[in-house]
Amino acid sequence: MPAPITPLEHNKDDHDDLVFLEEHPTPTSAPATRNVWRVMIIDDDEDVHSTTTFALGNLDMQHRPLEFVHAYSAAQARDMLKHEQEIAVILLDVVMEQDDAGLHLVRYIRETLKLADVRIILRTGQPGYAPEIDAIRDFDINDYKTKSELTRIKLFTTVTAAIRSYEQIRSISASRRGLNQIVHASTQLMALHGVQNFAAGVLTQIADLLSVKADGLLCAQECPDGRCRELMVSAAAGSYSRLPHGQITAADDERAVGAMERTLEQRRNIYSHDFVTLYFAGKASRDFVAFLQLPRPITDIDERLLEVFCSNVAVGLDNVELVTHLHNAAFYDQLSKLPNRTRLVEILDATLAGPARDDATLSLVDLDHFAETNDALGHQFGDLLLLAVAGRLQSRLGQQLTVARLGGDIFCVLGDAAQVNPAMILALFQTPFSIDGQDVQLSATLGLVRLGEHDGCGADALKDADIALKRAKTQQRAGHFYFSRSMGVEIRERVRMMHALRTGFGQNQLFVVYQPQIDLTTRRPVGAEALLRWQTPDGKFISPDRFIPIAEYSGLIIELGEWVLRTACRELVLLREQGHRDFMMSVNVSQVQFRHPRFLEMLSQALEDTQAPPEYIELEITESMAMEEPDLLIKMLWQVKQTGVSIAIDDFGTGFSSLSYLQRLQVDRLKIDRAFVTEITGSARGSSIAEMVIQLGRNLGLAVIAEGVEDERQAQILQALGCPLAQGFLFARPMTAAALIGWLNNDVLEGAA
Repeated sequence: MPAPITPLEHNKDDHDDLVFLEEHPTPTSAPATRNVWRVMIIDDDEDVHSTTTFALGNLDMQHRPLEFVHAYSAAQARDMLKHEQEIAVILLDVVMEQDDAGLHLVRYIRETLKLADVRIILRTGQPGYAPEIDAIRDFDINDYKTKSELTRIKLFTTVTAAIRSYEQIRSISASRRGLNQIVHASTQLMALHGVQNFAAGVLTQIADLLSVKADGLLCAQECPDGRCRELMVSAAAGSYSRLPHGQITAADDERAVGAMERTLEQRRNIYSHDFVTLYFAGKASRDFVAFLQLPRPITDIDERLLEVFCSNVAVGLDNVELVTHLHNAAFYDQLSKLPNRTRLVEILDATLAGPARDDATLSLVDLDHFAETNDALGHQFGDLLLLAVAGRLQSRLGQQLTVARLGGDIFCVLGDAAQVNPAMILALFQTPFSIDGQDVQLSATLGLVRLGEHDGCGADALKDADIALKRAKTQQRAGHFYFSRSMGVEIRERVRMMHALRTGFGQNQLFVVYQPQIDLTTRRPVGAEALLRWQTPDGKFISPDRFIPIAEYSGLIIELGEWVLRTACRELVLLREQGHRDFMMSVNVSQVQFRHPRFLEMLSQALEDTQAPPEYIELEITESMAMEEPDLLIKMLWQVKQTGVSIAIDDFGTGFSSLSYLQRLQVDRLKIDRAFVTEITGSARGSSIAEMVIQLGRNLGLAVIAEGVEDERQAQILQALGCPLAQGFLFARPMTAAALIGWLNNDVLEGAA
């Protein structure tokens, strides 16, 4: 049996008077929200409950009254402690159902229930029963007293000390939890993208930190040059959710705006009994302020935690603004604010992965001749024109479509095929654009891809649209073209050949052959045309008609053309050393090569390095090339002629030359196209064209040569018409440099014989 309770004795020093209460106290469970200290008495003796309650019941500790919770056994206490909240102190009898029931209950409280804050005072009616040092050390016990020791004053002192300890522990725990919350909140906030999302997260985290409902605003204010602008709502929660993002004034909420303005002016947090305003110092003359309504005043600990939280959030706001700026720079066009190419590829990938792909169409919109407008009216005018185009595409085609700008004068429209319609898009350009009071008429060319027919990623779809756009631009400006699989095969083959051509040139797979040019009267060689050939490692020859256009498209023709010219010049020098001194070397020059800024420099350097005589070098340009920008060509040809080389027009008769320009070009020779030579024996029309070219050359004082002569009858007709020179399979096929020297030497020997 437990030892009988010893009444709290009268002590002269303590002046304690004890009165035993007859009523049996009833266990109570008060809500944790009441402003009291809750003390739990666990003892199997009802008199102890009555005595303790009477001794402490009318006392305030730390300006708060005590509230008692009663348990009459260790088992009852176990059940109650599972549900009771905010127990500050437990007065626990050691000996109850068993001799050590109280100590077992302490272990259960600390280890099972994990109640670390509650302070435990052990009481026993059997002095010396439990070793004081071991009990306090092993079980986190606040005090250990015999019941005879606990006079009224000593009981008050012991419980007060325990409550103070509990309060300090709770403060430390609250601070630790608050700091953990701040760390967690900072992590959560930094995962949010965009200032608005971050701002909304700040309101939520403030409310969580204070354990209240989010009900308030977070606003930004810019003060460039010391002049502050209006408050702008970045996020709103609770009753303030009705306010749209944008400017807020006192007319919207006088109390909130006034409080936030004072906070920004004083640059510090302001705490009131029913609200708090928090100041977040920003960079670049931009500050943020939060206003949060409160259902209760906040504690000193809350204030200190909020100060730490505000410091973290201020840095976070600066960072998220920087990240937002970088994000916008990476994914949005800086002029139009439309998605750029990178962002468009992301949108395309998402569309291709979703159900909308079957009905979606992608269209590139290329403004025709925009560069000329930009150059003529200035870049500022051009930017305004681009903004006007962007605005019209967005406003007229519908908000559900994606409009992007890929750079320069190329826009993109993505959406349902019924709306991404070529006729609808092109119709937008029928009305002039008004820029600074000036009407500008634009047209556009479209390249389109039906995503339902597309296999690949967003970047591939964009490439296909670009292929379709290029096809549309070559066929019909202000028109449109849809991508087809055959176009994809064609472009991939072109790219494959382009890479193979670069590799082949680097591995010496390309070489120069020479086709002799013959005097039709004497049938003796007077020159040769240098021709480029390509033989792959497997022995196959690639036709020049296939690889020359690709070389021009890729720009490799600049390097190739210089190499052919130098090779032909060196071969001419070798031929002259062999005794063939009255021999002309013709070299083809492509349009891309001829218009290159360094062409004249390259030509002069090649002549100087090889020591080839320029008067025996002839450059061949096509007739179509001669007729494109003839005024510019006339000036260029004059400069070329200053080097001493001569000029021939190749494929003459196919380009519809203007005779007036032909007189001004200062060319030296006309070359009759092989198509007209072939027709000499087949139709009167072919013969008449060849005869016309020959007569024209004679009248203009130009030499004439026919190419593609394959039989003797063609040669005889040309000679009869007055054509002095010819080349073709009848006389000799193109041959290597070594074969050419041997062929010429044999011709010399045969002539001597």
